[in-house]
Amino acid sequence: MSTAVSPEAARAANAARLDRTRARLEALQLDALIVTAPSNRRWVAGFTGSAGTVLVGRQVARVASDSRYWEQLGLQSPGFELVRTTGGLATWAHEFLAGLGGQRVGFEPAALTYAEYEDWTHALADLPSGDRPTLVPAPKAIEALRMVKEPDELAALERAVLLGDAACEHAISVARPGMTELALAWEVQRYAMEHGADSLSFDTIIAGGPWGALPHARPRDVPLEAGQGVVMDLGVRVDGYCSDLTRTIFLGEPDAKFREVYDIVLTAQTMAEERIEAGMPGRLGHEIAHEVIRRAGYGDAFGHGLGHGVGLDIHEDPRLSPLYDGPIEEGHVVTVEPGIYLPGWGGVRIEDQCVMEHGRLRVISTARKLDLESRSVA
Repeated sequence: MSTAVSPEAARAANAARLDRTRARLEALQLDALIVTAPSNRRWVAGFTGSAGTVLVGRQVARVASDSRYWEQLGLQSPGFELVRTTGGLATWAHEFLAGLGGQRVGFEPAALTYAEYEDWTHALADLPSGDRPTLVPAPKAIEALRMVKEPDELAALERAVLLGDAACEHAISVARPGMTELALAWEVQRYAMEHGADSLSFDTIIAGGPWGALPHARPRDVPLEAGQGVVMDLGVRVDGYCSDLTRTIFLGEPDAKFREVYDIVLTAQTMAEERIEAGMPGRLGHEIAHEVIRRAGYGDAFGHGLGHGVGLDIHEDPRLSPLYDGPIEEGHVVTVEPGIYLPGWGGVRIEDQCVMEHGRLRVISTARKLDLESRSVA
């Protein structure tokens, strides 16, 4: 738990986000919203604990949790009424939902299991009819607000990116033939934790040689070999916010095949970072990079989206994907990570984290990329 933010600062931050959330309720024609997704709880109420439920209404702001978090909530969630829970939902639902009888109360369908939804419906059924609100699914009610990063959020993201970059540079400096993928992944984690990370933002990917053809390969207790590429995908979390970075290195002098594939991927990334602009649908941003790779003859070897949003979650909206029609807007933070994956040979992926500013992407990532002689795409 972080106590670096004073209660006064927490109160001001919570108040601003409450205003934004209440405006969102108006737009969704809701009277209140039950927030259960951990990242959304944190964004709305500042609460970083593992168990709790937040309620934001037009006139109320409450958070329910058990005794493990009562003191923590006083520090992190000033301005919220604390509902002290000592049992199951049925024992505190009446207090938590007080004043909302007959009103439309949204819930997060992606954050509730079916069993949890049943608990809510049973708890509501036990309330007196006049005290019973109507539950309404409200998908991405908070996620839509979180896409545009506030200045403090962007500052935390940049701290995470710079630490992730430094962890990557350290890993590049120690990578050598004979070191196992697991050992190199440990070097990333050790460096990050020793230099101020809260945690990793996901399990580090280290994939040598043919193993690099798996975009989400898990590191193995297998030695890296000379004359092979190594895909390194890593991220750290700082003050709750995530970084995401991929670099592909080569152990030795890169051969012609690696140079060709790396050059295509780097060109695709550069083109996308230069041409994606504010207001462009995410699918068109993806198409910029995919077209480069397709024209080079490797279109079928790039099967995932070009990128995704990053914030309190490592994967969040918006997306640079053929399936995403939403626009990339000012204040959005996204990855740009084209790749080519060839079974039996390996893969190359290069990923930067970027923010949309003044109509264009600004690359935040600073970790070095390979400087190969040829930069042309046939």
